[in-house]
Amino acid sequence: MTDTQRDILSTCFSLAIIVLAAFVTQRFFLPVVWAGILCIATWPMFARILRAFGGRQIIAALAATVVAALMFIVPLTIALTEAAREAPALAALVADANNNGLAAPAWLLHIPLAGPAIHDWWTTTLGQPHGIAHLLQDGSVARLKSASEVLRNLGAHLMHRLIDIGFAFVTLFFFYKDGPALVRQFDAIGSHCVGRVRWHLYATKVPTAVRATVNGLVLVGLAEGVLLGIVYAFAGVPSAVLWGAATGILAIIPFGAPVAFVAVAAVLAIGGHMVPAIAVIAAGTIVLFVADHFVRPTIIGNATALPFLAVLFGILGGVETLGLVGLFIGPVVMTLFVTLWHEENLFGPGVKPGR
Repeated sequence: MTDTQRDILSTCFSLAIIVLAAFVTQRFFLPVVWAGILCIATWPMFARILRAFGGRQIIAALAATVVAALMFIVPLTIALTEAAREAPALAALVADANNNGLAAPAWLLHIPLAGPAIHDWWTTTLGQPHGIAHLLQDGSVARLKSASEVLRNLGAHLMHRLIDIGFAFVTLFFFYKDGPALVRQFDAIGSHCVGRVRWHLYATKVPTAVRATVNGLVLVGLAEGVLLGIVYAFAGVPSAVLWGAATGILAIIPFGAPVAFVAVAAVLAIGGHMVPAIAVIAAGTIVLFVADHFVRPTIIGNATALPFLAVLFGILGGVETLGLVGLFIGPVVMTLFVTLWHEENLFGPGVKPGR
């Protein structure tokens, strides 16, 4: 057997092991990715905790995991508590609207030009029994005959997500504990495959992109939720805290906040409170415009040196192809792509990065 044949067989053997490992652990892919994102985003915090504990890695990793969990669990607990209080009434409303239809509000007729057409569409779809189920056409809503079925459906999804969250935080602890060793191993593999200089160029971009994305998406989205939650409270919206939490979660996705504040305005309008509904729409539009057109591109773009379109396409394309985790992976991919685009200029024409 020649050396070339032996190298090919060795490569195939290694790839087979990697494929089998990925197949066995595919159920835990998302928790591991989330743990990696959290680890990178909170690594400066862990570094400070590690210094405070005198370099004791295990204790510092445990403390940092607890702090990160509290930062996530406390707001989630508040939102779930408020949701649990409102869930029976909301579930009954959804089931009743699906079974008996939802009458079109009279004010739709007063909308210029399109009002009568919208009223007719509402009457022939949402106003009919099982109209919501026919509109969504995914099969799940059609089975929601009662409030208990709505709650069971939500509970099953919630339990699945909680299990993923638990695995993510367990993984996060080990990422903290073994972080330096993992970085050295990745550096060794990357330097061997693409060269030390080139690997260092790309590897240093990833933590910056992740932290900038977390700050630009999560923190700005939560700030939108707080601001609009205050607006909801002043507008007299029932369950303003729950609606504010929903707005904050949706606002993490660019242009996702309108789904929440338009729904809030619709609830107010259906109840006959037109002035508060208009105020909610106006306040939401202003907050959304400032956040999505000025704050987010500045935070993410300045930190990663990405142009606005690259930031926007990375975020929206990531969530379209990978779901929620794509919000953070998308900007990282675009950062690496822009780095590749400029690599010729960084190293000079005709010069290849060395090892």
